[in-house]
Amino acid sequence: MHTVIIENGFDEWREQARKLLTSRVPPEEILWEREAGLFSDEPPLPPAQGETPTVPKEFLKLAHTVAHHASPSKWALLYLVLWRLTHGGERHLLKMASDLDLVKLAEMRKAIQRDIHKMHAFVRFQKVGEDAETGREQFVSWFEPDHEIMPLTAGFFRKRFTGMDWSIFTPTGSASWDGKEVRLGPGVERMDAPGDDELENLWRSYYKSIFNPARIKVKAMQAEMPKKYWKNLPEADLIEELIAEGKDRVSSMMEVEERPARLLNNAYLNRLGDLTAAQENPQTFREQMACCRNCPLWENATGTVLPEGPENARIMVIGEQPGDQEDLTGRPFVGPAGKLLDRFLAQAGIDRKQVYLTNAVKHFKFKRQGKLRLHQNPSVGEMKACRPWVMSEILRVQPKVIITLGATAAKSIIDPAFKITQQRGLIDRPDLAPKVVATVHPSYLLRSDIPGEEERFLADLMLAR
Repeated sequence: MHTVIIENGFDEWREQARKLLTSRVPPEEILWEREAGLFSDEPPLPPAQGETPTVPKEFLKLAHTVAHHASPSKWALLYLVLWRLTHGGERHLLKMASDLDLVKLAEMRKAIQRDIHKMHAFVRFQKVGEDAETGREQFVSWFEPDHEIMPLTAGFFRKRFTGMDWSIFTPTGSASWDGKEVRLGPGVERMDAPGDDELENLWRSYYKSIFNPARIKVKAMQAEMPKKYWKNLPEADLIEELIAEGKDRVSSMMEVEERPARLLNNAYLNRLGDLTAAQENPQTFREQMACCRNCPLWENATGTVLPEGPENARIMVIGEQPGDQEDLTGRPFVGPAGKLLDRFLAQAGIDRKQVYLTNAVKHFKFKRQGKLRLHQNPSVGEMKACRPWVMSEILRVQPKVIITLGATAAKSIIDPAFKITQQRGLIDRPDLAPKVVATVHPSYLLRSDIPGEEERFLADLMLAR
């Protein structure tokens, strides 16, 4: 018997399997282990007999996924199928879906995919600090998957939360992102997670607002969100309470003509002359905005992109709508156009941290082209649906200077017929702010090759200073 130790996953198994195949060591003569035992002396492998056999790419892809399964039998099963493909005369084995060994591998792969889906859905970050030099917020999360899937999910979280520094810890692996690269590490024991914080309270408020007792099916919900995940979810302590209250809430919902969430939004921000939200607590205002359903854009967007900056800022910058990166991170102006804006703000002597940043439309509107999400201009109706939010922000912050970036922002708060190419610069709108500056959006500069446009944009920002 040959004992083979696999401590570092798929790549190590692949290298060992290659040696065993070339030496023609059959599956029944191999004992696969996770760590070395008491007796380390091993009989030498027989000499290599020819070149390493060619392995179908389909099998390698399957093996790479199954390698992250928690079962210790995975290595032996993978080698058995590999041996049958290369030395067992079964080159077409992968097409035999009913083969028992392939059925076992398919079940393992399905379990991995299901575990990845759960991790994507149930990871919750908690803020632990902020980098003093870069200003990037730092978050951590603890999660307990069934399998060793951290390497398979790190890319998702990098794309989803690219605008913040984060670390995810699991018992079998960890991953950290610093804005430049993802670093994978070993598993860790359960951390002392931070207590309740503003983010958790906001998440609970959001969850409570979207919970619909008329549609809840407890068994189906627990199948999709097993109780083992509840202890790491900030909204988990609400679930049983909301279910218990479900019957009463369903009855009250049937007595009204319109859905409560819609009524809440319409009453909350109905007309420009009735912006009671401007006097509300800022946190309450943000929670309401996060749950906005005033137009269909929320259905496809990752979430509402909330404003950022001091509530008493002297300068308010209003963009058009979030882009792809903003939608993924939930923060305004973090994509390529945002980085360009940062550069010009610095040149104009304006500190971004002292600026209130928001958008005329709060959700990302896009169309798909392959894997890309391409920006689409919001419609007049979508602009009107978001306008009360922006006007409430202006009333609450009361900036001395407002800068609108792009046609959508100018049309939203200045004039629906505003033409940015003809009317940019200082705008006489004392009802909005003592000084209003309308200029192009930084994304326009990224695609424009007209000489002098960057200089004009900088001059517009200098008006604000």
